[in-house]
Amino acid sequence: MQILLIRHGESEDDFLEENYEGSTDLPLTTKGVEQVEKMCRRISEEFPPEYIWSSSLLRARKTAETLSNEIQRPAAFLENLREMQDGESELDFRLRAQNVLSYINENSKNYQRIAVISHGGMITKMIESFLQIPSTINDVWFNSSNTGIHLLEYTHHPYRLIRFLNSISHLE
Repeated sequence: MQILLIRHGESEDDFLEENYEGSTDLPLTTKGVEQVEKMCRRISEEFPPEYIWSSSLLRARKTAETLSNEIQRPAAFLENLREMQDGESELDFRLRAQNVLSYINENSKNYQRIAVISHGGMITKMIESFLQIPSTINDVWFNSSNTGIHLLEYTHHPYRLIRFLNSISHLE
């Protein structure tokens, strides 16, 4: 199964203070809506998913709804795909990411390719979980630009495949 991990478009949250952890629920900016539309066209043409999972926060929800309308596939919204919450430890955040990735895998067995719309920190933690990086190692960051696309794959071989990370060619 292939998993497209996609960060939401630019949102008003992007302009908050530097140490902001992502627990507010602000909408996409006008530029963010344009980014999402470009990403959706690319996804539709190059690798359309059969199902979409998304964070329930506005910026991710709007991104997922736009993709769902573009490709005519359903979307489900999960609270556990939200960004790191105020007061949540790194370990708890990683465990939440690991659990939500397991839940998504278990509930997506009938699909060849799915999309997961989320946030930069959650995407990093999901990639760490996918790669089985020990949770004691928390100095790794996988950059996710606005509407950046990562393509991961569970193969029939004894390894997991990263096809690409943080692709933003749709914005060029």
